[in-house]
Parts: sequence; structure tokens; C-alpha cells
Amino acid sequence: MSDSITADVFAALDTLVLERLNFGRFRITGTPPDWLQRFCLHQVKSGMQILIPQQEFPFLENFLIDAEELWNKNDKNQLKSGIWHQLDLSGKEYHFEAIAISVKNNKILLIKLLEEEYEEKRSLIQKAREHQLNYQYIMKENQKKDILVHCIIHDIAGHISGINCCLMLLETENLTVKAREYLEIGKKQTLQEEILIRDILYAFSAEVNSLESFTVDAELAPNVLTSVQEVIQLLSPTFLLNKVKLQLANNIDLTEDWRVIGDKSRLNRIIANLTENAFRHSPMNSTVTISLQQEENSIFVTIDDQGVGIPTEKAKNLFEKFSQVGKSGKVGLGLYFCRITVERWGGKIGYVPLEQGGSRFWFRLLKPKRNNHE
Repeated sequence: MSDSITADVFAALDTLVLERLNFGRFRITGTPPDWLQRFCLHQVKSGMQILIPQQEFPFLENFLIDAEELWNKNDKNQLKSGIWHQLDLSGKEYHFEAIAISVKNNKILLIKLLEEEYEEKRSLIQKAREHQLNYQYIMKENQKKDILVHCIIHDIAGHISGINCCLMLLETENLTVKAREYLEIGKKQTLQEEILIRDILYAFSAEVNSLESFTVDAELAPNVLTSVQEVIQLLSPTFLLNKVKLQLANNIDLTEDWRVIGDKSRLNRIIANLTENAFRHSPMNSTVTISLQQEENSIFVTIDDQGVGIPTEKAKNLFEKFSQVGKSGKVGLGLYFCRITVERWGGKIGYVPLEQGGSRFWFRLLKPKRNNHE
């Protein structure tokens, strides 16, 4: 520290170098920076002793307690005080930061005047606040968008419901064979529209929904086997109508614990989305099979179909928003909803082609941690 070049460098960097003599008493080491004189009534020079915090820098009173602990341990790390402001003799405000370090058993206190550094930090803080305000604005605008979308879609759903009632009434009429054929086509089209509406509602609110609470408590966790059974029961009539078989794999142990981290209603929606996707790509007289597998810390769910599979160039974007596999008229939101929800729960989701032909959609969800008494 006695080297004159080193002393000049510290002074040029607006840093005061102090050597601790005893508690609260320090000696100026090297060349004192010019700013120090603005805070002292007397002339300051190298080797002069000053008292901290009794006379100078009262802000450091609490910091010196922690600094003493570092010095007594001869810790090689450094301890920073954080930024504080102090008025000079003329009343002008300055900003400082202190650093306590040990150098060759010497207890050193550095006090640095912050000018550009402080302005940069203040600018960063201001930018962070502006970004936060922008984020809040965007969130509010998204909420307005979601409300508008929900209103529009619900109105459309009401009209679809009215059309369905008319189609049901037509079934009671004395229709020709050709008319009944057209009626069945109309019923299938309205079914597809209902699925489309449901996908849009789920996807546009998925970003918000996926951030909602979900259970990691084993006692409250949803049972994925129960959800699969409920979805099979719900969708079986549609599958039968189109001569596609929907089944649960026969090698599943019904006595096992099939609970997973998640939310039951959205878990059912994920399974239904993947199953409906398999249905849309399944030929007549084929089978869709849902299987469950126990893993060490998770449960693995697969939905296999016997369709034509998915082209390689489209498979990589399957779970992106508005991605489409074929020309079904779907807007490509169901798989996107599944991905962001599964990932939010700490799981994974994906697709692989089957060797014998067809597709396998899968997802893996973590098991909840059991309480000690379970």
C-alpha cells in the first residue's frame, strides 16, 4: 500500500484507502482522493487518523460491526456496504460504497465515491420499473383479449347448440335415406365445431390457467387412472359412432397408486385432447389404446392410434400454438394447451411414431410426495 503508483491509482479511482488501527480508528493510506476534503473541516493527508463513524461517515456504524467479524477471521472475501448517500460541507449530495477486505493481515476499508456507477444503477432500476409497468399493461390487455374471445366463442357455442337441437328434431321426421345421410354429416360437423370451440377457450386462457395453483399434496392429488377412465366413458359414444374402438390397456394394475401432481379438471382436459387427436387420425375399424406405466418418481401415460402417422417435418412443431397436422380445419390449439400445462406441472410431453404404424402421444407427470404416515 506504500507504493506511490498504487496510491495514485486508488486516488484517481475516487477511492479512499483506510487501514484499521483499532475499533473505530483508521489511518489514511496512500493519496487521499480529492472528494475527501469536501467532508472534512481540517486538511487531510496521507497517514492522518480519522474516526469512523464518530466523526466521519456515520452511515457505516452498522456496517463496521460486520466488517470487524470479517477482519477478525482474516477472511479473504470482501464485504460490501451497499450504496448510501451523504451531504458534504456545502450540502451537496454524494453517493458512496464501502468495501472491507483483509490484505496480508492488514484490515483495510475502501470507501469509493460513486458517480457514473450510481447513475448507471439508477438508470437500470428506472428501466426495470418501466418494464414492470409495461408488463402490467400487457397483462391487462391480454385479460381484455381473453374476455373478448370468451364472449365471442360463447356466443358461437350458443348458436351451435341451437343447430344441434334442430338436427335432433330432424331425426324425428320422415326423412329419405339421402337426407338422413346429410343429417349425419351435419351432426359430425357440429361435433367438430364444438371440439374446436372448446380448444380455443382452453388455449386462449391456458397461459393464465397454467399459472393457477395445482396440488402437490398426495392426499389431494388427482388420480390419472380415474381421469383416463372418465375420458374413455365420455368419448366412447363418439368413437363407436365412427367405428373406432377406444380402450384402456389390459396390463394396468388397478390397485396401484396412480396419483400425480396437477389439477383434476385440466388433467382430464389433457387426456381428452390427446384422445380426440388420436380419434381424428384413426381410420374406421381401428383401435386407440391408452396405457399407464409406473416409474420411480413419475407416471408415464401413452395414447396410441393406428393412423397413418405424422410427417417428420410437422412432428417437430406439433405442440406449438396454431400448429396443424392435417387438413382437419382445426386451429391447432389443443396440443399447445397440453404442453404448457404439463410443463407447468413439472412434467414432459411428446410424440413418437410407432414402428407398426400410427402415432404415440405421451406425457409424464411427477408423483406427489407422500406424507411420512402414508
